[in-house]
Parts: sequence; structure tokens; C-alpha cells
Amino acid sequence: MLAALLVMAGIALLVGGVLGYSAVRFRVEGDPLADKIDAVLPQTQCGQCGYPGCKPYAQAIADGSAEINQCPPGGEDGIRKLAELLGKEFKPLNAEHGEPKPKSVAIIDEATCIGCTLCIQACPVDAIVGASKQMHTVLAAECTGCELCIVPCPVDCIAMQPLTENVANWKWRYPPLPLKAMA
Repeated sequence: MLAALLVMAGIALLVGGVLGYSAVRFRVEGDPLADKIDAVLPQTQCGQCGYPGCKPYAQAIADGSAEINQCPPGGEDGIRKLAELLGKEFKPLNAEHGEPKPKSVAIIDEATCIGCTLCIQACPVDAIVGASKQMHTVLAAECTGCELCIVPCPVDCIAMQPLTENVANWKWRYPPLPLKAMA
């Protein structure tokens, strides 16, 4: 019995050592610049920039294959932050990708919802819950306001409601006002 336990412990140590060595030897390095760019982006995963999400768009910016002014949800504040991060000149938002809108959340009219699940399938952040042929609802805390759920809805029961500014979602405006303007 003791010999079997020692053999199993030895095998576990050997496998652990091999896995630890493999993790160090074959580590895949991420692009630190793309990670910094991704941290600036709004994380709506809306695809308005022409990429399937914020991470691929950040990687394209880091690679130099995308401009910094393609993200409508980020607006001009986001473009300014990206320009500052990358040492580039500010460019106004490219209108071909859309116009900036106030942050909003999807609201489902539950009396009209037929439970088709098309909105659930379209949501990139799994903010909509419900079952087939049952009403659906939106988890407001998870919704990014990407509007991707609106188009597939066959009964038009989804509307976007702008979020009101409160203590929980208030942010400093960028760039801050100069001290002279505040006096």
C-alpha cells in the first residue's frame, strides 16, 4: 500500500515537473501593446470598427493595419487616449463606422417577446437570458449597448435605453478642463 502511494506521488511529481518545464519553455507571449490598446477600448464587442471584437481591433491597431478612429462607442475620448498611448496625432471619428451615441442598455418588452432566442445568439457578452418559447430579459449590468440584438429580433421587442449618469457610472471627462476654465 505504501509503495503504491510512493509510486503515485513520484509519477505526480514527474508529470508536474514536465508540465512546469513545458509552460516555461513553450510560453506564448502576448503583445503588450495590444493589451494596453485593448484596455483603452470600451469592450462593447459590437463590431462597428470592422473587427469581431475589441481584442482583434486592438491587435490590428498594434500591427498598424487599422486606424485609431474606427470605434464609435469609444468616441473622441477613446481616440484621444489611443493617440496619446501610441504617440499619434488625434483624428476625428471615421463616420463610415458610425456615430458616437450615449451609453445605453437593451430593454426587452417582455409582453411582446416570443422567445425565439435570436437575440441570445446575437449577444456577444451573454447579457440576455431566457429559454426557447419563453420570454427573455437583459442583464443590465452585463449589457454593453452594442445593439447587435436589435436586428435579428423578428417582433421588434428590443429597444435601447440610454443610461442616466449616476455615481456608479460617472467618469471624468477627457481631457480635463484647464484650471483657468474652472475658475
